[in-house]
Amino acid sequence: MTQQTTAEHETVLDHPEEFKRDMGFWGNLALGFTYLSPVVGVYTTLAASIAIVGPPAFWMILVAGFGQLMVSLVFGEVVSQYPIAGGVYPWNRRLWGPKWGWFSGWVYAIAISATIASVAYGAGPFLGAFFDIEMDAVANVIIALVIIALATLINFGGTRLLANVAFFGFVAEIIATIVIGTWLLIGGRKHDLSVLVTDFRPEAFQDNTPFIIALGFASIVGIYLFYGFEACGDVAEEVNNPGKVVPRAMRMTIYVGGVASAFIAIGLILAVPDFTAVIDGTATDPIGELFVSVFGVTGFKVVLAVVLISFLSCLISLQAAASRLLYSMGRDSQLPGSHLLKQFNARRAVPPYALLAAGAFPALVVIVSLLSEDALIAIISFSSFGVYCAFSMVVIASIRARMRGWQPKGQFKLGKWGWIVSFAALSWQIFGMFIVLQPGEGPWYQAWLVGLSSVVVLGIGLIYMVVAKPYNRAKSMAGDAATGVVDTRAIDPIAPSEELVDLAIRLDGGKPHLYEDRRPQQ
Repeated sequence: MTQQTTAEHETVLDHPEEFKRDMGFWGNLALGFTYLSPVVGVYTTLAASIAIVGPPAFWMILVAGFGQLMVSLVFGEVVSQYPIAGGVYPWNRRLWGPKWGWFSGWVYAIAISATIASVAYGAGPFLGAFFDIEMDAVANVIIALVIIALATLINFGGTRLLANVAFFGFVAEIIATIVIGTWLLIGGRKHDLSVLVTDFRPEAFQDNTPFIIALGFASIVGIYLFYGFEACGDVAEEVNNPGKVVPRAMRMTIYVGGVASAFIAIGLILAVPDFTAVIDGTATDPIGELFVSVFGVTGFKVVLAVVLISFLSCLISLQAAASRLLYSMGRDSQLPGSHLLKQFNARRAVPPYALLAAGAFPALVVIVSLLSEDALIAIISFSSFGVYCAFSMVVIASIRARMRGWQPKGQFKLGKWGWIVSFAALSWQIFGMFIVLQPGEGPWYQAWLVGLSSVVVLGIGLIYMVVAKPYNRAKSMAGDAATGVVDTRAIDPIAPSEELVDLAIRLDGGKPHLYEDRRPQQ
């Protein structure tokens, strides 16, 4: 980069650059795609959605994809102006202020850590099926810990290795999606496209729950599927020309992930032999049984191998995103242990302790399952709600900043569509949180587990924020996107003439000059 470009980045980042910009567009796209992971997402959630509304559940993949596309557009506009590692936390800090930034960072840190634990723990049964071994709780925990350790080691390899591994996972999953989807449509299809608009639910179900309501609840297949694009922004400081590349990679993650998910989902749906058995619960593992019947035992093992590769790729991308968030908050002294989280290994160009923390906390969650499986379920239950909650905080902050006169200055701008896209994105986020919070079966404390775990996480974060006031520790800029909020490092110019110049810049909606001797010391 030129000296001028470097200076511009330092003004945005509030610190000298440390990461190596070894990631291009394809590596950034691969990171988001492997986090989203269509094979894993569709494989693990499609059956639950079919059980709710039947084959029309397919349409909710498209609806969810469109809703999250709106969110990715908002994120793209923000990250284009603020290409800072950690994503949600620094964006909210700059758009609104220190408190909003800290709380969103807390929510997202817990949510993404819980997601890492759930992905690692969820890989166990697939590995057991691949090797035809009976899995128990101890074996599942050991496998999860090994996978987390492997992901951590790969992430320690640096940005270039991360990009290469993510790209390998991306290519493998795309090829697998095309092959599996095509095979299902040609060799396993049992129905025509008319089933996608047919209500197969028993009459009692139709009488109790209107079709449109059931279709809304079936959106879990898309709600649990379409996030991961934000990981493209979490590593913004490692991307060449991030103001242009990251927003594009976010959008392409949705486009490519949506097409891949829809393709494999329609292949699976049209190959299901009996929708009634799925809806009434007679078919306990309809997707697994379908794969065995279509591909045979050997072919099913190949599918499982692809799923396991996808699990590992997803976990690597998740941990990379989590470590950058923890590092970003650590260098602003926002978390306990920040003196370690902000450490940076210049040779490998990674934050070592943030990476270890992004592996240690999920590992601890997995180990807790040996003491209480309910505790594991409670923590993991927060993951999807927490992600949507953190996303909505970015959208709300961008709407507030826009109301206060913010005019995005990055390379990607929504222009006159900004208001429409922002409110569409917020509407989808609210809908997603509403669906995730719906009660399940069992005693009240189990039925409302997602809501209860969310109250606990949000409550602990709020209490800590009020008591410890971590948001006061950071010296970096905050709230500068909104009109009328000025960086306090620039309010005392060194000469009257410069004061007049700065005043003119502020009145014109620009940022005042940051004097070198007033930059915060890291």
